[in-house]
Amino acid sequence: MKLWAGRFQKETDTLVNDFNASINFDARLYRQDITGSIAHATMLGEQGIISQEDAQAIINGLKAILSDIEGGGVEFSLENEDIHMNIETILTQRIGEAGKRLHTGRSRNDQVAVDFRLYLKEEIGKIIGLLLDLEEVLISKAEGNLDAVMPGYTHLQRAQPTTFAHYMMAYANMIRRDITRFEDCLERMDECPLGAGALATSSYPIDRQRTAALLGFQKPTENSLDSVSDRDYAIEFLSACSVCMMHLSRFSEEIILWCSWEFKFVDLDDAYSTGSSIMPQKKNPDVAELVRGKTGRIYGDLITLLTVMKGLPLAYNKDMQEDKEPVFDAVDTIEMCIPVFGAMLNTLTVRPKNMAKAAAGGFINATDCADYLTKKGMPFREAYMIVGRLVNMCIQSGETLDTLTLRDFRAISGLFDGDIYDALDLKHCVSERKVLGGPSHDDVVRQIGYIRDFVAQCREG
Repeated sequence: MKLWAGRFQKETDTLVNDFNASINFDARLYRQDITGSIAHATMLGEQGIISQEDAQAIINGLKAILSDIEGGGVEFSLENEDIHMNIETILTQRIGEAGKRLHTGRSRNDQVAVDFRLYLKEEIGKIIGLLLDLEEVLISKAEGNLDAVMPGYTHLQRAQPTTFAHYMMAYANMIRRDITRFEDCLERMDECPLGAGALATSSYPIDRQRTAALLGFQKPTENSLDSVSDRDYAIEFLSACSVCMMHLSRFSEEIILWCSWEFKFVDLDDAYSTGSSIMPQKKNPDVAELVRGKTGRIYGDLITLLTVMKGLPLAYNKDMQEDKEPVFDAVDTIEMCIPVFGAMLNTLTVRPKNMAKAAAGGFINATDCADYLTKKGMPFREAYMIVGRLVNMCIQSGETLDTLTLRDFRAISGLFDGDIYDALDLKHCVSERKVLGGPSHDDVVRQIGYIRDFVAQCREG
C-alpha cells in the first residue's frame, strides 16, 4: 500500500503507477534525500517533536540505507513512485514505528525542493572546478604563443592582425564570466526550503534555521509558498549552462575551421580526432563537432523547463516532476563536454608559420597604413580613402601593401616616407596596439595575469 493511500478505495492502475513514477530518474538524488532526512530527524529530536531515541534510530537507519545503496545492495520499487517514498518505506521496514515518524512536519514538496537544491549546489561546484581547469589550459596555450601573429576576422574576412595568445584570452574572459554566472546562481540558490511543508509550513514547532545550518545553506527561504512553487534556480542554472556551452560551441567552430586544410592554423592530436570509414586521409575534429552539437541539447533542456513552468499556478503541481530530467541531462552533458574540450585544446599543435602566412595576405595592415597618415596630420576619413585606393591598386597588380615601392606610395600621397614599411610590419602593428585589452605582448601578459589571479581566487574559495 502506498504511503498516501489512506483515503483511496482502489489500488492505482498499473498504467497510472508507471506513468506517475519518477524513481527511474530521481534515484540519483538518494544521497541528497538521505542527507535532508537526517537533518530533519535531527531537528525533530532536538525540538522534542519526536523522541531522541526515535530520532537516533531514524538517523542510524538512514546511514545504513545510504551505505547499502552505495554498495549496490538496495533495489528501488516503482510501486513507491519516487526516491523519497522508496527510502522512507525501506527505513520503516528496517526500524519499525520510528520510521513512520520521519515525515512529521514535512511534505514531499519541501523534501524534493531541498534535495534538488542540494544536488545543484554540488554540481555547480563541480562545473566551476572543470571550468577553472579549462582556464588553466587557455593560460598555458596563451603563454606558449605570445608572439604568434594571426589574422583577426570580422564577417569571417581577414580584418586586423592579432595573436593566438590574444585569441585565447578572449575565450578565457568568456569562461571567466561563465564561472561568475554559476557563482551568482549558486548564491541565489543557497536558501533552504525544508520546513515549508506542502506550502504553508507546519503547526509543529520546527526550527528552519537549524535544518538550514545542518544542510550548509546560508539561510532558510523567506516564503513557504514560494519555496515549493518555483524552480527559477534550476532555470537559472540551465541558462548558465546554455551560455557556457554557447562559448564552447563558438570555440569549437573556430577549431574546426582552423584544423581544416583551408586554414591549417592548428593540428589536432590523434588521440582527440577520428578517421573515416572510406577516406584513409581523413582526420576529423569529432570532439569539437560533438561539443557544438551537444550545445543544442542543453538549449533544449532550458526550453523544456521554461515551458513546463510557464503556466503553473502556485503551489506544487505534478508537472514539476518534469524538472529533473532536463537538469540531469544538462549536468551530464556539460560535465562531459568541458574536460574533453580542454584536453583537445591542451594537446593541439599551433602552426604559427601558417598563421603568419595567412596574416600576410588580405591587407589586414590597411588600418595601420591609414593610421600612419593620420599621425602625420591627415584627417582619418581622407586617409581611409587613400589607403582604399592603394588596396585597389594592389589587387589589380597582385601586390600587397608591404610589397609596393615607395614611389607607388608617394604617387598617392607625399606624406608617405621610408618608415611606412616599419608601420606595415605585422609584428609592429600588433606591438603598437598597447591599449588596455589589446594584442600587444605586454598587455596580453597582463591579461594572462588577470585570469591567473581570478583562477587562484576561485580555487581558494
